[in-house]
Amino acid sequence: MLLQLSTWPDIEQYLKTSQAIVIPIGSTEQHGPTGLIGTDALCAEAVARGVGAATGALVAPVLAVGMAQHHMEFPGSLSLRPTTLIAVIEDLLVGLHRTGFRQFFFVNGHGGNVATLKAAFAQVYWTLTTQGRPAADQVRCQVQNWWAQPRVYQLTRELYGDREGVHATPTEIALTRYLYPDRVKMATLAPLGTTDYAIYTAADFRRRFPDGRMGSDPTLATGEQGQQFYERAVESLTARYRAFIQDATGRPPDSEPLAPPSPG
Repeated sequence: MLLQLSTWPDIEQYLKTSQAIVIPIGSTEQHGPTGLIGTDALCAEAVARGVGAATGALVAPVLAVGMAQHHMEFPGSLSLRPTTLIAVIEDLLVGLHRTGFRQFFFVNGHGGNVATLKAAFAQVYWTLTTQGRPAADQVRCQVQNWWAQPRVYQLTRELYGDREGVHATPTEIALTRYLYPDRVKMATLAPLGTTDYAIYTAADFRRRFPDGRMGSDPTLATGEQGQQFYERAVESLTARYRAFIQDATGRPPDSEPLAPPSPG
């Protein structure tokens, strides 16, 4: 069930049986010479819709611009300041809370969003509590990175090994090739440079990673592999969503992702 394709009476009826919503969030940023600029948002949106279809959950429109300041030396990249993204998340969740939503499950496609999202959740809890909003103690926020789910990461290691890298990865490129096969881009890639993946300013990033990739070989990606990643991500996050809405404490399931969040 997509929020943007629903009417307000549809949402009012939905809230009689569920107070949870799935929110995809990604980024609009460069993904190397062959990756679509919308990769992070496109992947998060597709996986979130898959979770919604499997669970009957309401899915919000994708938040397509995230915190990506380190990519801003590449044409076409967009970014919000961390403080702006925090304010956007706060405004959206406080507004949804006002009409009856209590559980917010974010499907994330961009590692650079993670720290800001967690700060935004803290801000939401603070605002709802200090303003004495009704049922503030029932609000739960959680973020899950689709690529870091154990079965997704397992397939990544099997297919790509050390050639996965951490940005413009074959895993995410494969998923976009499955979703948008008519948008496949080809290019001759330069040899990879530094393996120091620390992120600082945009100018420093462009200097150390001139074509935008960070240790990755996206030429390995295929649409068939992307379908496998999609199915595994939807299956994993469907289970996590169900556990999230059933657990009154808001704790995630015991099984934690094997992969750390990508900085890309």
